Amino acid sequence: MTSPQRVRFGYWTPIFGGWLRNVDDEHTPVSFAHVAEIARAAEEGGFDLTLIPELNLNDIKGVEAPSLDAWAVTAGLAAVTSKLELLAAVRPGFHNPFHTAKQAATIDEISGGRFTLNVVSAWWAEEAKQYDGLFSAHDDRYARTIEWVEVLRGLWTQTPFAYEGEYYRTEGTYLEPKPRVIPRLYAGGESEAGRTAITRFADAYLTHGGTLDELEVKVADMRRRRAEAGAEPFEAFGMAAYAIVRDTEEEAQAEIDRITDVRGGAAYGSYQDFVSKSKLDTAVDLKEYSVSNRGLRPNLVGTPDQVAERIVAFANVGVSTLLLQFSPHLPELQRFAAEVIPRVRRLEALRDA
Repeated sequence: MTSPQRVRFGYWTPIFGGWLRNVDDEHTPVSFAHVAEIARAAEEGGFDLTLIPELNLNDIKGVEAPSLDAWAVTAGLAAVTSKLELLAAVRPGFHNPFHTAKQAATIDEISGGRFTLNVVSAWWAEEAKQYDGLFSAHDDRYARTIEWVEVLRGLWTQTPFAYEGEYYRTEGTYLEPKPRVIPRLYAGGESEAGRTAITRFADAYLTHGGTLDELEVKVADMRRRRAEAGAEPFEAFGMAAYAIVRDTEEEAQAEIDRITDVRGGAAYGSYQDFVSKSKLDTAVDLKEYSVSNRGLRPNLVGTPDQVAERIVAFANVGVSTLLLQFSPHLPELQRFAAEVIPRVRRLEALRDA
């Protein structure tokens, strides 16, 4: 049994104006000034990284609502932060790997080596239609992703780089400067094709929110696949979660009731695409879809002590990185940093003593 790692605390950068499909105004403006303010607060509060999600349409508030570009935001955050790992999402169907390798090396330079990538094979057909993204059959998207990653890593490590594949070819490409540190590649997927591909190319595995039992099974499965492939163990296992921290259980439950009051509408337009195109291993009902990324399933809901104890329980089954969502994002992130992170550190110290 692998010894539990120290939990790394991450958060999702709110490029969509929040994470709730039933709440129109989450007091989280869609502006770079606000996401920069959140990033600085996260650094001060003990967070380790932020995931900058990438969708050209707003999946949370509806397709007519604003959303920021993930890579432009990442470059901006690289210049105004000093410690956070900047984990930018990227979809191979929307990005040429040659240009992406150059952009990544440049952001790596701006950040001083803090740039990493979350490789996402995409699930939203309507977005691909509107933004001219490649959206082939599910398994083909993963086959393309494998080649895409091979090109990316080749450009970062070889000069000149030559490649002949089914999807990408070059007789020799020069890329300078190269990254100071080769960016870690995270990826998530629940289908058989997804897990097989991720076992092959990723450094770390990410998953939507799940119960303790579900995560124990997922971590064990991906560790087994990696070992059978003869590859090094994954560097990290990360999980999305939506956190609600209150003084009492009653207050926390009241907040759940408020945010899962399903009313439907424009923000639910992507629901059928999500559940039909993703090949999920866990059913997601419409009420649970009220919160992004199955965030309520880990049940990080309750008093600071309760939430800290649940986080350590996840760490004990192998979840070493949390990617958290909050609403309103800034004050709730600050509350979490002040009231939960120190408790987790104390519990870890007791566990490891």
